[in-house]
Formats: sequence, structure tokens, C-alpha cells
Amino acid sequence: MNITIIGNGNMARGIGTRLVEGGHTVAIHAKDVTKGNELAAHLNTLTKTAGVTVAPIGSETDDIVIVATPYTEIENVAKEYDGLAGKIVVDITNPVDFNTFQLIPEPGQSGAQHVAELLPEAAVVKAFNTTLAGPLAAGNVEGKELDVFIAGDDGDAKMKVSEMVKSSGMRPVDVGPLANARHLEGFGLIQMAVQDQLGTQWMSALKFLG
Repeated sequence: MNITIIGNGNMARGIGTRLVEGGHTVAIHAKDVTKGNELAAHLNTLTKTAGVTVAPIGSETDDIVIVATPYTEIENVAKEYDGLAGKIVVDITNPVDFNTFQLIPEPGQSGAQHVAELLPEAAVVKAFNTTLAGPLAAGNVEGKELDVFIAGDDGDAKMKVSEMVKSSGMRPVDVGPLANARHLEGFGLIQMAVQDQLGTQWMSALKFLG
């Protein structure tokens, strides 16, 4: 698949690693083109087949777009990309107020639903918000494959994202409609909150066993 990642931070690096090792072609869209080029150069060392390219924010995207930016940047992304009409947009964000360490959306709402409101002509799928950057870069935790929990209202879009995840060496887990992203975002908040207590250096993962 041809996939665009908007962003060049740790999550872009982790997801990009899994994608290129799965044989996908990746385009990095970066505000800081120098950092984007550094990320692309790293990802290109991991594969002999899928070249990674870099483009400025606002450039033409592929049919699958992974928004690897902070939640607070989502409105800017919607404006810079003119709504991403017709695209599958993968929202990986955790809408957390880091001053209070609580979810930003009101009870019963999710950040992903807000993203869908901002991008009404795109098919928004929630994924990767509970998979940390370190485990993504490594590809597993203690030899166990990563689970990627997926929520969305468009069945075809979820199927394509699931195929992307599976072909990249992870297990897709469909958790239902986009409204269930609220629960995934709660998982994401708890996962971040307990990292110091766990002492895993942010190398933990949420997974169903059995």
C-alpha cells in the first residue's frame, strides 16, 4: 500500500518502521523538512524495496493518511489538507489535557469523533493510540506481537486499515464503531499514567492474551 504519514515524531518513526518492514511505500509529510529527511533516511535503511519520501505539510496525500501529530494540531491538519475528502484518515491521537491528565472531550464523546466532524468527507478510523512508539519500533514486546485496536464506522476503511496492520506484522483487533474510540482513548490515558510505576521505559503494550 501507499501510505502518507503526517508528522515526523516518535510515533511517525514507530509506525513508519512497521510499515516499511511490511513492504509498504511511505511518504512523510513534515513541517520541519530537515527532520523529515532524517526520519526518511532512517526508515530507508530498514528496507530494500519500499522507498520513503518526504514532502511539506499540505502536499498531495495517498489514499490512507496516518495523522501522527498531537491532538491539538488536528484542526490545523484539517485546514492544511482541505478536509482530506475521500481519504481514509487514521487518527492515532490521545486527547489528553496534560495539566490535569484527563481526557479533553466531554463524557460520552471522543477525540476521534471530533476528528470525524472536522473531516466529514473522510473515513476516519481510530488506531495505534494504545501502541507506544518504542514497541512499534521494536515490533514486539517480550516476543509477543503487538495488538492494534481499531474503531470506525466505515467497514471498508476499517478492513483496509486492518490489512495494513496485519501485513506490517501486528494483529488488528476491531473494537466496533468510532464511538468506542472514547474507551480506547481512556486506555491510552491510563497506559501513559502508569509508565513510571511500571518502570518499563515506555516499552509496555496492551494486548489480549488467550
